[in-house]
Amino acid sequence: MRVLIVGGGLGGLCLAQGLVKAGVQVTVFERDRSSSDRLDRYRLHVSPAGSRALRACLTDIAWESFLLGVGDAEGGFGFLTEQLRTLVIIDDDVMYPPSADAAERAYPVDRLFLRETLLRGLDGIVQFGRQFNRYCQLPDGTVTAHFADGSSATGDVLVGADGAYSAVRRQYRPGTDPVPTGAYGIGWTVPLDGAAGSPVPERLRAGLNMIMAPVPFFLFTSVFRRPEHDGQAGGAAFGQPGDYLLCALVARKEACPPEIRTLSGPGLRETAVKMMKGWHPDLVGLASKAPAAAFGVYPFTVAPPVTDWPPSTVTLLGDAVHAMPPASGNGANMAFRDASLLHRNLANAARGSIPLLRAIGDYEREMRDYAFSAIRSSMTNERLGLNASPIAQCGMRAWFRICDAFPAAKRAGFGESWAKDARPRPWEVRCGGPRFTGGAGVTTLGL
Repeated sequence: MRVLIVGGGLGGLCLAQGLVKAGVQVTVFERDRSSSDRLDRYRLHVSPAGSRALRACLTDIAWESFLLGVGDAEGGFGFLTEQLRTLVIIDDDVMYPPSADAAERAYPVDRLFLRETLLRGLDGIVQFGRQFNRYCQLPDGTVTAHFADGSSATGDVLVGADGAYSAVRRQYRPGTDPVPTGAYGIGWTVPLDGAAGSPVPERLRAGLNMIMAPVPFFLFTSVFRRPEHDGQAGGAAFGQPGDYLLCALVARKEACPPEIRTLSGPGLRETAVKMMKGWHPDLVGLASKAPAAAFGVYPFTVAPPVTDWPPSTVTLLGDAVHAMPPASGNGANMAFRDASLLHRNLANAARGSIPLLRAIGDYEREMRDYAFSAIRSSMTNERLGLNASPIAQCGMRAWFRICDAFPAAKRAGFGESWAKDARPRPWEVRCGGPRFTGGAGVTTLGL
């Protein structure tokens, strides 16, 4: 079997790792000219669903490298007011069930480090500078992909892993492009060593946080701290950044300047500062004292609802089929889950234990179920965060304070919020072989 993957992002590379591990021939075609073309560096939240999928696709050595490079412990999820009053902290063991298995835990990870990890061992498999144009399905069932440079490649399966603006999807599933959610994210990073000149509030130095106010926007923050063993494999050798705070001001379109898509760094910084006027000075300072070059703006989009479609030798993965706003941190995790399931099904088809179209159809049916459930979670979270009603805000704050006072209420109210989209599916069986179960700084080889 020959598998062609269009797109060398996180999901496509994870799929390639799994196929190589399973002994299936695969080639990845990436439009970037080199692996260093996109140096976007920000913190990702890898949930147990993502960890489980990475463990299934990566070799033992690659998995150990991943564990050595993840950031320090999460620190829970905090809900705070715009004056930095803590409403409630959702503990890590409430967010996800605790586990001794490293593949069943959540991790903060730097996106660039993760992409570098997924590129390892794929020399000659990932071809850069290959801009996909179109494909054609041949009478013998194979698929030929055509590229902008006039070249082509033929395989048994073509996987579109080329992101929310997927060229493969536009040909394969026309009319299903993602649509705007009506929200924008203004994002920037703040070094935690004080280099930005602004003190970072103590609670914001831990885990994930959501700062809420009776306005049509909210501030989300998350911390990335280098592992204590930085300097070993997975640390400085992998180009890890210094400790930083990721900030994202998520706002309804109507709360933003009409020209927000055209603003550069200084304009975005000024916009963020104006929107947070009246907030705690330390929150405003996170934006006003950050370098303008650190700012970017991102329109939020979501895949429209889909109906079943008949399987073929063309299929889709990740944002190419189920783009979602980052309000639940599930985009990359669902792409990894796609890669885990699809590589397993294709490997079974390559061995002749299941017909190819059934393998792809089973993947697509299961993927539509879990991915669009995650989309619904993301949209719900986005709507709650952007609810500017003073009455709704008062009600939420009262509920958070009740949860803070009564642990049973906290667990009952939030126990499913994160876990439901990360819980193992029936097919997600732990892979065999060695298991690396150590925490940050320590890796132990388990049986």
